[in-house]
Amino acid sequence: MRYLFEEYAFDAGRRELHRGADRISVAPQAFDLLDYLIRNRERVVGKDELIDAIWQGRCVSDAALTTRLNSARCAIGDSGEEQRLIRTLPRRGFRFVGQVRETLTADGGAVADGGAETPKPALSLPDKPSIAVLPFANLCSDPEQDYFADGMVEDIILGLSRSKSLFVIARHSTLAYKGRAIDVKQIGQELGVRYVLEGSVRKAGNRVRIAGQLIDAATGLHLWTDRFDSEIEDIFDLQDRLTSSVIGAISPRLERAEIERAQRKPTDNLQAYDYYLRAFAAFFKFTEEASIEAIELAKTAREIDPEFAAHTRSAPVATS
Repeated sequence: MRYLFEEYAFDAGRRELHRGADRISVAPQAFDLLDYLIRNRERVVGKDELIDAIWQGRCVSDAALTTRLNSARCAIGDSGEEQRLIRTLPRRGFRFVGQVRETLTADGGAVADGGAETPKPALSLPDKPSIAVLPFANLCSDPEQDYFADGMVEDIILGLSRSKSLFVIARHSTLAYKGRAIDVKQIGQELGVRYVLEGSVRKAGNRVRIAGQLIDAATGLHLWTDRFDSEIEDIFDLQDRLTSSVIGAISPRLERAEIERAQRKPTDNLQAYDYYLRAFAAFFKFTEEASIEAIELAKTAREIDPEFAAHTRSAPVATS
C-alpha cells in the first residue's frame, strides 16, 4: 500500500519514503512509527500502544520514543513545534493529521508506472452554476468531534440546495474525498462542477468557528474566503450567513431568499441537535450496525424535542 500526502509518497510494502523523485532515508523504527500512525490516522494512538507496536512489548524510555518521533517528523518535514502532520495530544497520545490518499503499488494495478493514479473520466458541466461541498476539516483536538464537522457540511449542502439556481452535489458523492489530498481541478472534472467549497470547523466550549473558501474548479483560483464565529446557540444563523455568502460569491443575481431561512432552524434544543448530527454521522458509515445506531440516535433527538422539525429541511439534492 502507498500513502500519498503533501509531496510525499510512503510505500509501506517496499519500506520506502519519497519526496517527489527523491528517496528519503528513514531509520527502521522511525519508519515503523510513521507507518503505524498513518495506518491509524483516524484516531489518537496512545503512548503505550505505540511502544507495544514498535518495540513489541520491550521496555523503552520516553526519551527513546521521543527520539524516534522526532526522527519520523524530520523525515516528512515536520517538527515538534509545528506539528503539521504528526500532532501530540498531551496525556492522550499521538495522531497523524495530514490528508492522506491511499493507492496500491504498480503491481496492484491501481497505480500507473509513473505512480499517478488513473484519472476518472471528466463529467460535463450542467447548464447552471454547480458546486461540491467537500468534507470540512475538524480542527478540534478531539477526533471524536468529526461528527460535528460532518453535520455542518450536511446543513450547508441542504441550505445551498434550496436555491433553484444551483446544482448541488449530494453529500455521499463528496464524502469519498474525506481525508484525501486531491487537486480541486480533478474534483471538478470527476464531479462535473464549476465550484468547490472547502472549509474547517473548530468547536471550543460554547463557541464555534467555521471557515470556508470557494474555489473555481477550472482555474484553481480562490473566489471567496471568510470565517464566521458565533456562540453555539447561534449555530443556525452562522450556517445561514455562510450559505448566503457562498451564493452571493457565485452570482450576485441569485436570489438569496431562496435559502428559506425561516425553515432552517429545526429545534431550539441543542442537545437534540447534537444527537441529530451524531445520527447523520452513523448513517453515512453504511453498515447495518451503524444504521441501527443512527435510528436510535434519531429517536433520542425526537424524544428530547418532540417538535423536532428536521424533516422540514429535506430539500432535494442532486446526485452524481
